[in-house]
Amino acid sequence: MASVSSSSSASSGVTVTTSGSTNSSSIDWSALIQSAVDAKTAQADTISTTITNNEAKISAYQTLQSDLQTLYSGLSSLSTAVVNSLSTSAFATRAASISSTGDVSASAALSMTIKNGAAIGDHTLTISQIATAQKVVGTSQSSQTDELGYSGTFSIGLDGGATSDITITSTMSLQDVVDAINAQTSTTSVQASIVQVSSTSFQMVLTGTADAADITYSSTSGDDIMNGLGVTDSSGSFTNVIQEAQSAEFTLDGISMTRDTNDITDVLSGVTFSLLQATPDGTSLNISIETDTSQIQSALETFVTNYNAFRDEVIAQQTTTTDGTADSSAVLFGDGTMRNIMDALQNALNSTVGGMTMADLGLSFNEKNELELDTSTLSEILSTNLSGVTKLLSAQTTTSSSQLSVVNTGTSPQSFTLELTVDSDGNLSSASVGGDSSLFTVSGTTIIGASGSIYAGMAFTYTGSTSQSIAVTSSTGIASQIYQLAKDYSSSTGALQTQITSLTTRDDELQQKVDDINSAAATLQSQLQTQYAKYQAAIESANSTLDYLKALLNSSSD
Repeated sequence: MASVSSSSSASSGVTVTTSGSTNSSSIDWSALIQSAVDAKTAQADTISTTITNNEAKISAYQTLQSDLQTLYSGLSSLSTAVVNSLSTSAFATRAASISSTGDVSASAALSMTIKNGAAIGDHTLTISQIATAQKVVGTSQSSQTDELGYSGTFSIGLDGGATSDITITSTMSLQDVVDAINAQTSTTSVQASIVQVSSTSFQMVLTGTADAADITYSSTSGDDIMNGLGVTDSSGSFTNVIQEAQSAEFTLDGISMTRDTNDITDVLSGVTFSLLQATPDGTSLNISIETDTSQIQSALETFVTNYNAFRDEVIAQQTTTTDGTADSSAVLFGDGTMRNIMDALQNALNSTVGGMTMADLGLSFNEKNELELDTSTLSEILSTNLSGVTKLLSAQTTTSSSQLSVVNTGTSPQSFTLELTVDSDGNLSSASVGGDSSLFTVSGTTIIGASGSIYAGMAFTYTGSTSQSIAVTSSTGIASQIYQLAKDYSSSTGALQTQITSLTTRDDELQQKVDDINSAAATLQSQLQTQYAKYQAAIESANSTLDYLKALLNSSSD
């Protein structure tokens, strides 16, 4: 009789072979299960590919969003032409030059600091004398560390200012007296020091820390300390005044003025003059305050860089292969939102404002369609027509009344009629547009556009005393248009974020489907493993029975 053999395993992934004299069969349970699971997860794989593609689009949208945010941030200083001390507009920045007439060094006689919004103009300055603090010196002492032996209290300070009582004991040295005086300097405005004339000669010097004020001293009890140190005589007068206290005297544009300090802040608004030395007779300092046009140029150069960075990203999303189809990296190829943004930016760049275009600034597109800036052209137009450049680039707001001054135009300047109400006491009580007083808040004489409204960021001051309606007119330039476009498109509610949110939401939904499919596939796999394990057990049982019958047959044959 022909022999029959069999082999088996209890695992779900085994290969089982049964054979007889005329037939054989092999079952790969793992392959059968995997085939069934693969059929189940095929749709999940397709969905996962869609998710991956969506993630690439989200990343591309986020890059565009970031580039636009950089673009509008860099344009903020060009988007408004507000001129005041708080303005961050490039048109409000100031630069000053100082020259001299006659034999005097301008830099040695004067230094200046200028705030944004300072009035532009030319001025002539002469300095008769600079302000100085009083300085007095005592007689020579043989040591600065030996005990003086004086014991008493004195009062010291500056004329018209606060004084302090200082107590000296007999064990204190000259250095100790100096330290005691300096411990009260913040109150008295008198500072002490020691000059070493030689190894055996030390003199105490008292100096006022404020100009144009004499030092005051009086002995209140015990020894007269300052008299003992030779600073004062028996009458209480200073024995040796080495520098008199005096005010600064100067003439600006023919007007003579006196100040108790060399740092003059109250002559020209936003300008600080620091007087360094007197100008000799027949000489003068020539001051010119102008718009710092280098800030405008720098801002435009930044704009060109940022615009080209955004444009390059757009171009990258329009890349095609040799056969004219979209490149695999161009995940936003043909995207309508991206195209709309680019069209809007280019339309703004091609605007004509006040008869001028970007070409007048030296801006143009090269053969690669990249934005370029000719700084020579820009420098020329800035020196000859700064007002035209300002209007071409920035947002500007004017009012029909000199009593309503513009403090800020905001990021989205509007044209409207502002209705102002003044109460019976002459105080500004409300500001409204079309009867709606919620659009502006009033604080004293200041009127501020309400947050969240189209007037947000706009601010005015009103000096009138009667109720009236005032026309507010605004215009936008190239920079302000692009600023607003870039900000709107890249905002948390803008078109790009809308696409990002939509794709993110869709991916979440698709991922849930993938998870559901994979969960069902895992369940199926478990079910099949259980089912095929039963089949395997049945086969093993049949093989066992076959072996038993074979043994009986062999026994009977024997």
